[in-house]
Amino acid sequence: MTWTETLRTGWAAVRTHGLRSTLTVLGILIGIAAVILTVGLGLGTQKDVSAQISSLGSNLLIVKPGSSTDSSGVRGGFGTRTTLTRADAEALASKVNTPDVAAVAPEKTTSVSLEAGDTNWTTQVVGTTPEWLDVRARTVANGTFFTAEQDEQRANVVVLGPETAKELFGTTRVVGQTVTISGHDFQVIGVLESQGASGDSDLDDVAVVPLSTAADTLVGGQSREAVSTVYLQAESGDQLSAAYQEATQTLLNLHGITDASAADFTVNSQDALVSTATAVYKTLTVLLTGIAALSLLVGGIGVMNIMLVSVTERTREIGLRKALGAPPWAIRRQFLVEAGVLGLGGGVLGAALGIVAAQVLPGLLGTSVVVSGAAVAGSVVVALAIGLVFGVYPATRAARLAPIDALRAE
Repeated sequence: MTWTETLRTGWAAVRTHGLRSTLTVLGILIGIAAVILTVGLGLGTQKDVSAQISSLGSNLLIVKPGSSTDSSGVRGGFGTRTTLTRADAEALASKVNTPDVAAVAPEKTTSVSLEAGDTNWTTQVVGTTPEWLDVRARTVANGTFFTAEQDEQRANVVVLGPETAKELFGTTRVVGQTVTISGHDFQVIGVLESQGASGDSDLDDVAVVPLSTAADTLVGGQSREAVSTVYLQAESGDQLSAAYQEATQTLLNLHGITDASAADFTVNSQDALVSTATAVYKTLTVLLTGIAALSLLVGGIGVMNIMLVSVTERTREIGLRKALGAPPWAIRRQFLVEAGVLGLGGGVLGAALGIVAAQVLPGLLGTSVVVSGAAVAGSVVVALAIGLVFGVYPATRAARLAPIDALRAE
């Protein structure tokens, strides 16, 4: 028999038992779709996490004060001490100390109630410098951001997040309006572009004022020069590690610390966050893919079962072919082709189902699903391989039947 004839006969045998073949294909189909979606969910979640981290700013390093200890010996979390100052931020901005740092933006934050007429709204007020806009990858939708001169002059100006503006005024067209913060009147000079949420923080609900103004009028009894966070932007992603080392060494020198383990500050990199998140999702993806692979194994066993039944039902056909001179390899090839058709059919249909589901699930789950071309192609190949591997035993059994015994079978 030629390959063309073998394929035609194999397809006819599969089609003859339509319901049985469909149920066999269904087992492989579900497994293939599950593998594609599992890999897609893993890649999509990794993409979402990377996007959320990138929304903080590009090539970012985050410097926080160390932890405090109260009179009873209870330690607070990182950032509970006041060990960072504006002078530290200025030193970090010096190209002499940190040549691989492009920009530095210190922050002094506090939660304060804002008032506009009869409306009030409590939000996070951030005192910072003009570099904050670039370092934190933010843009101004309406108006302008404050300047270095306004920071030096301790001007009472504020840039609102879009959510804050809507809560206070019902609109984002609020440039020129007046907002009262801690009893001081501030003129709204701009409204930030919407950026959504990052973790449990709403990036659109914020009020940004000059750092000097915040130190003078909003912080109260806290140290005027202390800052809660210093954001550093590296020149590029490749220089992030160098910037990390430079920033750490600069602060150790400024604070007179010789032992890095005793540092009264922490420096965190986005790379560390991305790596941690990626490792977690890779582990989950491998785990879920393993579970999906079990369904493929079940589908393969289904193929073997169906092919064994087919061999039993077609014993007389096998005997007749052998009596007419068909060699064992021709019989084996015939049944392997039938098993391969079942596996390939399940693979193609499963891939199609996985791709369609990947378009629907993001709207239902609220997360991205990235369809990997390699995963789709690999799944189809695996499905075909499953059909062939699990078809070997039935095909070999058929090829070994003695012609006279096969012809005598009822």
